[in-house]
This record gives sequence, structure tokens and C-alpha cells, in this order.
Amino acid sequence: MPDKMCVRRYLGFVLLVGLQGVLHGQTSEQPCSAPSLDGGYWVPKRDLYNHETKLPYSCDKGRKPAVEGWWATSTCLNGNWSPKPQCIDDKACTAADIANAKYTETPESWYEDGQTIRITCNEGYVLKGRNDEAECNNGKWSSVPVCEKSLHVCGEPPQIPHAVIRQGYQDLFAAYTELQYECEEGYSVEGADTKASINCIDGNWKDGPVCSKWDTELGAGLVAGLGVDVGAGGRQPEVEASSCSVDTDQYDEFKSVGVRNIAHGEQLYLECEPQPGWYLTHYSRATCDNGRVIRSRCCSSAELQFNVC
Repeated sequence: MPDKMCVRRYLGFVLLVGLQGVLHGQTSEQPCSAPSLDGGYWVPKRDLYNHETKLPYSCDKGRKPAVEGWWATSTCLNGNWSPKPQCIDDKACTAADIANAKYTETPESWYEDGQTIRITCNEGYVLKGRNDEAECNNGKWSSVPVCEKSLHVCGEPPQIPHAVIRQGYQDLFAAYTELQYECEEGYSVEGADTKASINCIDGNWKDGPVCSKWDTELGAGLVAGLGVDVGAGGRQPEVEASSCSVDTDQYDEFKSVGVRNIAHGEQLYLECEPQPGWYLTHYSRATCDNGRVIRSRCCSSAELQFNVC
């Protein structure tokens, strides 16, 4: 029995030492061997380079680094060079830098002479003209597409005191985006709900809510919309005005967006179906007046903007 216990302890010791060696090997900083660079050279020449060594390199005549510039730098990171030193033909192109656009990159991150790429504009941007392709021509990109900001998108929504937006930050929002605000504790929209919406219409944010201080003297027993309690000081709270429900499926002239609920005094912009002779998108302004929906006729965005509709 004692012999078996000694054997077990010995095996456990060996396993522990081996495991520590493996962990040490995984976490230690590994040096890099000299890079393999076809058609180029680097300085200084060594057999091994320490972790985090930055190695500058250049290429022979008729070739260039696979990154921007006539020389480049690669860094040793735990036994590997990053980015990998690489020399390409002078007539090839490095990755294209096209503002506000994306495209499918090659695994090598460079492109042969005559090769084309097709771009897609980022959200909130539209293609200027009809060209969506760029061509690698003798080491340079030609006919590069341009993505410009859409006239219908909105920038950062206005800051409303005592409120936050219930989604992540963006600097651009697509047309017809609806964002929801929520008032901080102790504030509400028109003395009732703590949430409200704002809409992006033709590049502008419409109908931002106002978060007002809730009158705590009225007491917590107030039943919204009924006004059945008398608050402190004998004051009778006001009855909440009725909200409205707008069902676009009931109207042939609108694009269907389903049922939209809006509060008393709130406005909703509804896009109208295109009609012959219209060159601009038309909308109708729906306003909720104590449960009653008041709609304007279908007007162009310019007419709505200057309140002539």
C-alpha cells in the first residue's frame, strides 16, 4: 500500500509540472524567425527577433509593399509577423479607401491590375450617379464611386431635457425612422405617459416630446384619464385627453404602415401613394385632437415644411 501511494504522488507531481510547462508555453512571449519575403528585403538581418519587434522592409524594383507606401513595417507578435511582410507587383493595387462605403475584400488584401470591386454605400448614404465599381489601373484605383449623405436621412436627434433615447447612439438615421424617448423619473409627457416618439421626415426630426415635471401634490392615487381623486390642497386634477388610433389600411391614399397610436396633440406624418405628375414624395399630417384624427391633404415635403398645406 505505501508503494502505491508513493507512485500516485509521483505521477501527480509529474502531471502538475507538465501542466505548468504547457501553461507557461501558452502565455510566454514567443520570438519570431526571420520573415520570408519574396522580392524584398528588411533591416536589420537576424535569425530571431524578440516579441513586439518592429521590422521595416522594402521591395525590389518593380514591386511594392502590399500596404500603402514604398516601405512598410511588420511587428512580431508571439511568433508571428503582423501584418505579414509581402511584396506585390507595382501595377497591383492595395485596398481601396472609399468613404462611407464597403466592399468584399480579397484574402490577400491586394488586387491585380485590371481587377474591379463593387461597392455598397453605408446606411444613410446613397450612390452619386450610377457608377458603383472601381477598377485597379496601373497601381491606382480609377472611376472610384462616391457615396454622399442622403437628403432624406436625419442626423443626431435633438436633445430633450430630462429624457433619454431607448436605443444605441447613431449619428445618422434612415428616413421614416421612429425613435422612442423616455422621461426620467418624476417627469412625464403631458402629465401622463413617460414615453413618446420622434420621427425622421425628409432629413428633419419632427414633433419631439416635452418631459414636464410631474406634480407630486396631486398624489399617487390619480387614475390616468379619469381624474377621480382630489389631490392635496383640494385641487381637482385635469382629465387626460384621449389618444388616437390611426389605421392606414383604412385609407387607399396611404402606404400601409398598420395601426399607429398617437397621443393627444401629437402629429404623425403618413407617406402617400405616388400619383401621376408627382415628382416629390408627398405626406399627410395627422394630428390627434382628443381622440379625433385631423388629417391634412397629401402635400409635398416642401409644402409641409413651410406650413402651406
